[in-house]
Amino acid sequence: MTKEQLIDFETDIAECFNNAMIKAPIHLYDGNEEQMIDIFKNVKTDDWIFCTWRSHYQCLLKGVSPEQVKKDILAGKSITLCYPEYNIYSSAIVTGNIPIATGVALDIKRKGGTNHVWCFVGDMTSETGTFFENWKYAVNHDLPITFIIEDNGKSVCTETKQVWNNNLYFANETRKIIYYQYQTKYPHAGGGKRIQF
Repeated sequence: MTKEQLIDFETDIAECFNNAMIKAPIHLYDGNEEQMIDIFKNVKTDDWIFCTWRSHYQCLLKGVSPEQVKKDILAGKSITLCYPEYNIYSSAIVTGNIPIATGVALDIKRKGGTNHVWCFVGDMTSETGTFFENWKYAVNHDLPITFIIEDNGKSVCTETKQVWNNNLYFANETRKIIYYQYQTKYPHAGGGKRIQF
């Protein structure tokens, strides 16, 4: 998919949400299309993708049709999109995807596999103990996994850097980590309009 196609998809989903067509939470991407396209240049067909509640771009870039993704979002599954046939798993639980991703990477290594795990997390999630312990295990055991920290400068109510009174701990780490910052026009959740059902 192109940058324009990704933007058009999220714009359509935001409009659907703002018109009360989606009766469940959504979390939208904007402003990181180039970074995502660049990351997915290295993702192979049999690689695993583990996402958070914000996963529309990952699903589209891994090959799930826009029609299928939109259908599932309209059905209320935006924050839990899972497509086993594409090796895509999303979790709406903070850090919920991380231990599973690490376990899959361990299984691949033990079985001598050649595929790879890509685990997407937000900036606040990267500051949790769960992230640190799994990242450390992956580094020390040289597991076939890459953690992608997506820093959009937003958390639910308080900016991550304000919570921890510092710059992000993992922002300068390169071992099994890709870190990038981006600015988005969307709030942490929703399409920018208060919806009453």
